[in-house]
Amino acid sequence: MNTPMSNWTTDPAPLLRVGGGFRLDEVDTRSTPGYDGNKKSGREDLGACVGVLTDLQERLFAAHHEADSGPAVLLILQAMDTAGKGGIVRHVVGSVDPQGVELASFKKPTDEELAHDFLWRIRARVPGPGMIGVFDRSHYEDVLIGKVRGLADEEEIERRYDAINDFETELAEAGVRIIKVMLHISPDEQKDRLMERLDRPDKYWKYNPGDVDERLLWPDYMKAYQTVFERTSTEAAPWFVVPADRKWYARLAVQRLLLDALHAIDPQWPPADFDIAVEKQRLAES
Repeated sequence: MNTPMSNWTTDPAPLLRVGGGFRLDEVDTRSTPGYDGNKKSGREDLGACVGVLTDLQERLFAAHHEADSGPAVLLILQAMDTAGKGGIVRHVVGSVDPQGVELASFKKPTDEELAHDFLWRIRARVPGPGMIGVFDRSHYEDVLIGKVRGLADEEEIERRYDAINDFETELAEAGVRIIKVMLHISPDEQKDRLMERLDRPDKYWKYNPGDVDERLLWPDYMKAYQTVFERTSTEAAPWFVVPADRKWYARLAVQRLLLDALHAIDPQWPPADFDIAVEKQRLAES
């Protein structure tokens, strides 16, 4: 990977990638797979790679954003509450030109959305050519909450797993590189972060009493995530589980995954569609 010198000792992608035999309950949420540095070096490395990320994103946007088809990137962020999705959006995706980013945050479905298949509202927000799309939560809510809260029966949940795989295969075949990330924190870390929100007036707005209700279902959610990984981590759209108790590492790891996807696309500056010499002459005479 053509990035500035850093403290990555190994490529984290295979370390984070969900594969056969993966067990979520065996992941150390405070670990830093592939990275040999600390918080200070992590922040330095994150900043050092911003220029590379920005360059690749601008090339992608410049070459394809006006095309009818072409490559794009879709970053899907899933996690329990307080795991740091917002920090990823601000500190990683937020470092690039916003005109090349499409952010979608999926909340509780509206009545209109419920009148359609669960993928209807998702399809409408798929990034176009040349764009980086970010899903803050996604269609996976419909199999996670749906399963844990009993909002859909088992037959419907099973149908949704297959529909998701077909949908993501379709996107990949159209040139969308999908990065599916589960930010994995411990229940103790979540409790500390929720308590911080209650201790700071500037964080009250982030606190939702319903988060405590969801905490009570933590084991059920972990089982639901395990099933999601087993059913929907595919060659076209693999899952990556990022330990997220250390916010600085989670941001660094997602930045690395995003950089890897953009390097694989290898976007190039588009050639001029006009006569450069003629335009220089016209400009000089203007």
